[in-house]
Amino acid sequence: MKIKQYSNVLDKPLSKGKQEVSLSAFSFLFSELVQYNQTQVDNIAELERRLEDAGYSIGARVLELLCHREKGNRRETRLLGILSFVHSTVWKVLFGKVADSLEKGTENEDEYMISEKELLVNRFISIPKDMGTFNCGAFVAGIVRGVLDSAGFPAVVTAHFVPVEGQQRPRTTILIKFAEEVSIQLLTRFMLYLGEKQDWVEFLAHSCVTFLNLDSIHMVMMENLAAAK
Repeated sequence: MKIKQYSNVLDKPLSKGKQEVSLSAFSFLFSELVQYNQTQVDNIAELERRLEDAGYSIGARVLELLCHREKGNRRETRLLGILSFVHSTVWKVLFGKVADSLEKGTENEDEYMISEKELLVNRFISIPKDMGTFNCGAFVAGIVRGVLDSAGFPAVVTAHFVPVEGQQRPRTTILIKFAEEVSIQLLTRFMLYLGEKQDWVEFLAHSCVTFLNLDSIHMVMMENLAAAK
């Protein structure tokens, strides 16, 4: 079998390579990352911010890589689409499985939650009492924020421990709160679309939702697009 030769390394196809790394190696490196940053800060909030910043750069690179491998360099433009992409594709690449759950916030329309019963970065972590509610999940929150921001969906992403009845260890919830400009961006798309179709009255009567209800906006948009085909 003849192997194709490439004169330039940049011409070589991007191989998927090995999909897994040693858990012990990752644990050691992540522990060193946490310990190093701990020496650079004076409080827990600052430590979590530094971990989030470290994760952010990874998230941006993960999006670029996965868009090339999985989507033919196409990026998700729908809110629910990018959330599903993070919950399934990104999570599976990073942790070998999809996230345990993806839920919409009950108090605010622009909030979503990705929950993991045993998040990898918290699995072998024992938090000293003097560090209070320190959550290594801030690193993963940074990755999620990097993916969303690079995809054009800026958001504030934070990690929280949530007690589980009957369980000794709490689950980790990644809370995503989209920036107001995301809502404005969605509304602009609808205004352009409806301006072309000239069916404002029919749209408002059909949707019966507030303009900030992102889920309903996407559902009605999909219905209108399907009807137009």
